[in-house]
Amino acid sequence: MDIILRDWKVEDLALYKQWNVGHHRWMDFNGPYYQKPSIVEIDQKIDQIRAKISSDHWPKLRERLVIADAVTDRILGTVNWYWQSQETHWMSIGIAIYDETSWGQGLGAKALKHWVDYLFQHAPQIVRLDLRTWSGNLGMIKLAEKLGFQEEARFRQARIVGGQYYDSIAMGVLRSEWGDTTV
Repeated sequence: MDIILRDWKVEDLALYKQWNVGHHRWMDFNGPYYQKPSIVEIDQKIDQIRAKISSDHWPKLRERLVIADAVTDRILGTVNWYWQSQETHWMSIGIAIYDETSWGQGLGAKALKHWVDYLFQHAPQIVRLDLRTWSGNLGMIKLAEKLGFQEEARFRQARIVGGQYYDSIAMGVLRSEWGDTTV
């Protein structure tokens, strides 16, 4: 399956809500140590997205894009970034593939590669990107390593998942290291 990264469409919102209400397997890996948003908070987020779609008012540098099937255009997940330090142009990135039947097919690697390419291309001031995960998320660690990210920090026993302590891990890549990774 081939994927694209694109802006939100109204057609995405119902499925996005479905994947964010209740419990789904992707939630077991994507920051499971954080409190899940309430339905009210999810609805507020959807309203914000709907307003951006309606106004067609997107920031020049997108903060979040939809991962979509290149053929069906169906939403598969999202990629995002947030500041670790705006003063030093230090971004952290994230990815979520919602449907576990889409896991293990290389879609995450393709999406994350496209996302890093996009950010380095559209934000020339950025010299590094990192992603944060936990030691129980072996899939994300392997994905980051496959794309050339290196472990830069490990905070031992900093995350609690299922009543057990795990390490918090930061993995980064410098613009100067980012090559023509094939996925």
